[in-house]
Amino acid sequence: QVTAKTAFLFILPQYNVSVPTADGELIQYHYGLKDAVTILFYFFIAIILHAVVQEYILDKINRRLHLSKIKHSKFNESGQMVAFHLTSVIWCLYVVVTEGYISNPRSLWENYPHVYLPFQVKFFYLCQLAYWLHALPELYFQKVRKEEIPRQLRCIALYLVHIAGAYLFNLTRLGLILLLLQYLAELFLHVSRLIYFMDESNEKVFNYWAVVFVVTKLFTLTLYILVIGFGLPRVENQALDPERGNLFSFLFNNILFRMSVLLLVCLFQASVMWRFIHFQLRRWRVYWNEQSSRKRATGTNRQTRPFRRDWGYYENGVVKVENGISPRTRKVKFP
Repeated sequence: QVTAKTAFLFILPQYNVSVPTADGELIQYHYGLKDAVTILFYFFIAIILHAVVQEYILDKINRRLHLSKIKHSKFNESGQMVAFHLTSVIWCLYVVVTEGYISNPRSLWENYPHVYLPFQVKFFYLCQLAYWLHALPELYFQKVRKEEIPRQLRCIALYLVHIAGAYLFNLTRLGLILLLLQYLAELFLHVSRLIYFMDESNEKVFNYWAVVFVVTKLFTLTLYILVIGFGLPRVENQALDPERGNLFSFLFNNILFRMSVLLLVCLFQASVMWRFIHFQLRRWRVYWNEQSSRKRATGTNRQTRPFRRDWGYYENGVVKVENGISPRTRKVKFP
């Protein structure tokens, strides 16, 4: 029994409470320091799963493709991201549908703060934190190039801040929808990269990712405005109450603070869209330059060589030079 209790501490989420409902009692969870033990356990599980995907799937594909060293590293990165994002999108979509967050958007801010979480919501957040923490030592295990490390560290840090912030500040419902949109766009990006590495002529697959990226960013911005601008300011309990987890609603009652947050969100999304547009313009410019170069090369090859007149005279249909010596003979074709 002692071993079982210790194992449950690592495997299952802690801090369960019985919340009274109209139909009886419902078991829900809140967060605490013991969550670090659970995150540590799934941290090692994530490392093992990462190695399994690499050994039994990605390495076998790489042996057949014979990619260069740089493409090999990018292919492994995208392959791991496809496995993770596909699993997370399916899992996150199942959670938000079963909990009714999509069918009832008001639930994103009603009854805030959302201190008590269903089992599947808390477990999802713990696994997400474990995965992105495991990505730090994987930078060493995967022997990532030094010039790629700052980019990946920024990506990992942004995900950890977003997920941990939503979890600790009781904004888990909003965080789930935002993660679903972000992971969906990232899934299309890495799938497009894998297809491109397998066949470099399939550049058009990035166009599908571009459409999904723009749509998800528009939904993200709309969701921020809906929840922060209109939802949280209407929460009934606007007083600061750390014991109940009410940490933000009293701030959103201040219109200056609310507009400042929305302005920062809009500026951040605008910077993301600007980098995306700049990337697309650069990609299209390279594409059209390659097409122009191919057309010019094709036009040059199709040009016929100019006819070089052989000065001399003809004798029995054979060209003879004036001095009577010809290193090679050529028959004249007559119509």
